This record gives sequence, structure tokens and C-alpha cells, in this order.
Amino acid sequence: MILLIHAKGKKVVRVLKDGQEQSVETSDCTTAFWEVAEKFPDDIIGWCEKEFLKDINLDSWECIFHHQLIMASYGLKTTYLPDSIGYVDQLPFININRKIKYPTWQMSTDLGGIYGRVLLRFKELYGKISDFGYFLNAIAKTGQQNGLFCYSDPALTKAATNNNPVPVASYSQLFSFVHQHYTSSWTSVLQWCLWKYEKKAAMMSYSKAFVQKKNFREDVDLSDFIPEASQNSDDTSLDVIIPTLGRKKYLEQVLNDLKEQILKPRNVIIIEQNPDKDAESELAEILAKEWPFLIIYHFTHKTGACNARNRALKEVKSDWIFFADDDIRLKSGLLHQVIEEAEKYQISAVNLNCKQPGEETVFHKVKQWGSFGAGTSMVKTRYAEKCQFSNIFEFGFGEDADFGMQLRNKGCDVIYHPGLQTLHLKAPVGGFREKPKLPWEQGEISPKPSPTLMAYAIKHYTPEQIRGYKVSLFIKFYSRQPIKNPVKYLRQLNKRWKLSEEWATKLLKENDSPGLPVK
Repeated sequence: MILLIHAKGKKVVRVLKDGQEQSVETSDCTTAFWEVAEKFPDDIIGWCEKEFLKDINLDSWECIFHHQLIMASYGLKTTYLPDSIGYVDQLPFININRKIKYPTWQMSTDLGGIYGRVLLRFKELYGKISDFGYFLNAIAKTGQQNGLFCYSDPALTKAATNNNPVPVASYSQLFSFVHQHYTSSWTSVLQWCLWKYEKKAAMMSYSKAFVQKKNFREDVDLSDFIPEASQNSDDTSLDVIIPTLGRKKYLEQVLNDLKEQILKPRNVIIIEQNPDKDAESELAEILAKEWPFLIIYHFTHKTGACNARNRALKEVKSDWIFFADDDIRLKSGLLHQVIEEAEKYQISAVNLNCKQPGEETVFHKVKQWGSFGAGTSMVKTRYAEKCQFSNIFEFGFGEDADFGMQLRNKGCDVIYHPGLQTLHLKAPVGGFREKPKLPWEQGEISPKPSPTLMAYAIKHYTPEQIRGYKVSLFIKFYSRQPIKNPVKYLRQLNKRWKLSEEWATKLLKENDSPGLPVK
């Protein structure tokens, strides 16, 4: 391990290799960082603010950097970008849970590390950056989209971790970063939000940002560093959860696909729903068949995906849970392959690539995922059993994204894998989302966004993320609605937004969930 000890991200104070002093040709942090990566490509290249040297928890580093595709840091006193980054980014990587290992591309200069060979793959893009904080965050932001797993990890340090780090980037650096790493429209959203909510014009910083070279969606090949396959997957047990409503033919296809799996589930937990109080099960014929796994079956007149999955979670007995829709198709080796890939990367939640017939794959690299699919995901039971699908989202949308956030806040990262594919047939009838007319759908004007999506935002977004969501929603929705007078449009949308807040707040209070709407 190489440790670059610096003063305020400006000047290199010392460089240590396994505790031994090393010489470098320059005292500039970023230049020295490239230099030691060239000299020691097989090592972890760590960085540490000099005042935190005594606090490094070196015993944990080998465990944290357990394969080469990991970059991690922890902000003891400083972070880089201000909370204003939330105006342009509503993904989970912004609102960091500092108490646990949490997925984020936001890096601090206080303490962190990355493997040398991996770092060198970014030299062509970022070799001329002189600002150390900008440099680390740019690598992580681009790297995360290319398969680099980035974290805030308190295990890097032995020091107390209950402080809120202070951002150090200027408005000029913030605007430059947003312009480089997001679509250009977000730079204007940032400028508008700063003016409206913080009374900061920042016109000079806004203008200068557009001279920066864009690195949005830049491709960096990290395929050489994919870890080798693990040998532990054969000892793994698996249960499958399937909620269903009125799709007997499709469900039987799923069960037949599970029957043909190389790695067969121990238990398949089926929750059949039918709102008709006089109805009986439609699955008697299927349940009477012999299957190479135990079917745990429940019939209920209470409909709803959240209720069904929560009931199924109580029956899980295996190491892993596969959350399945009742209208997907699986190739015979899929479940075994999912476990193999999870063990290889040492990850605990895998979001499969779920495609409809004829649909093309959009994202082609394994990467940290900003959502969660409750119909095609594999999760370790020890994390999933600590979570539940919130009744806030019953008959609405957002229950899977909320479950994903619960997982992250338990220390379970969610990874998307394009090579692990299911076919989603999108059956035209039945399923589990047939619903009654919701109370907010019965008024003269409808809330915008849906109150369940607003509730999700209140639960999981920073205040800046909620405001950025509002601005971007208003912009995107303008072309899709009949009111073209912008003043009337804004007046109408503000009413609908406020109505959504009111319903969301009511939902949250009824379910004892924290959070308050942001004006």
C-alpha cells in the first residue's frame, strides 16, 4: 500500500510504502498521485490529510479494497461539493449515510484509496487537473458509470465519525463539475436553483463552466480488473418470492423455468391475491403437481404488491431471495450465474437486466445502481429481512425504489448486471397491481407528481434534491400538457405540487415515516 500524506489537498508532505518513506519528484498532490500510481501500479494508492494520519484504520483496508474495482473515501472534516449538487442529481449517491459503508461517487480528500492500475485508466481524461478534490470526484463520477464501485466508508478510520463534513469547492468548481459530468441542461437548472433558493446569481461561474470539455458518459475500459469467479456459489441456498393475481398461465411458465434451473430454489413462496371475497384459488392444478422445490402458498383477498411481498418475506429460510414477477422467463443457468457473479464481486444485491421482447440493453456495464427492481432482483436474506415494503406505496409506484433505499441504509449496495438477463413478458391482464381508485384521483385537480413519488422524495432526498426534482419536473412536463401560457402553467403546477405534498405528508404520518415537505 502507498500512502500519500498531504496538507489541505495542496502539498504532499510524505509518501509511505508499507510504512517506509518514498521520494517523489513533486510536492503537487495530483502530479504526485499519478507518479506513485506509475511506480506502484499493483498497490492501493491511498491519500490522507496529515492531521488524520494517526486515525487511519489500516487493519481494515485490505477488507475494504477486496478487489481492484473499488474506490473509497471518508470525510472526517471536509467533503468536496456542496449540498447544491442535489439540485442536479436525484440519485441515491447524493444523500450519504455516513454511519455505514454507503455507495457514492462523492469523494473527500481527507482519507481514501484506489488501486494504481485502475487510477491510470483515467489519466487521459483527468491527467491535467490540478485541484485534488475535483480530481478525485471526477474519477469517481466517471468511474462509477464504467464499473468502478465507489463508497463512503467509515471503516477507513478509527476516529469518531459523527461530524458533518464541510464542503470546500467554490461555485466555479461546482458549475464546472456539473457541466463536465451531466447533460448541459442541468447547468442551467443549477444556476436557476441557486438564484431562486439561495439568492446566488453566480453568473460568472455559470458562464465559465461552458468552456470545460464535457466528460459525460465518457467510456473508460475497466474490464481488465473484473475479479475472478468465486468457488463458494455451490453451497448457497435460495428462495423465490412471487406475488400473483389472475395469471395462472404465466405463473406456470415461471415455475417450469425454476424447475429447469441448474441451481434450484429450496422454496418458492407464492402469494395469490383475489379481491373477490367469494373467489377461490385458481392455482389448485399447478399446486397439485410435483416440483423439485417446496411451494409455500398463501391465498388472500387483500390485494397489493407490498402486502404480498411482506407476507412472503416472513417465510424465507434460505441465504438468498430472488424477487420475481409472475410473467418473466429465465434461462436454465441464470440463478446459478447470479450467485456466481454476486460472490465474485462480493455484493449482496443484484438487479438483473429485465428486458421486454425486442427491447435492447441500455447500460452495458456492471455498475452501482440508482434504483431497485422488486420483480427481478436477488438479495441476501440477512439484509432483506431487515426491510419491508412500505404501505405508503401500495397501489402506487415507488415501493421497489424505497426498498432499495432501505437496503442501502442497512449497508447493502445494489448492483446492476447487464449480462444477467430475464425476459419480461408484460402480460396484458392480471398481475398484482390492480387497484382501487385512490383518494387523490377523485378531486377536481390531480396532484403532480404522484403522492407516492412525493413521499419517496420526502423520505430519501435532501432539500436540494427535492427542489431540483420540482424544477426539472416542471420543465419536462411543460411540453406534455395543454397550458402553454407559462404564467398559468406555473400557477397550475404549483397548486398540483402543493396538493401532492399534502397527500404525501398524510401518507407519511399515517405510516410513522420521517420527513417534511420542502417549499
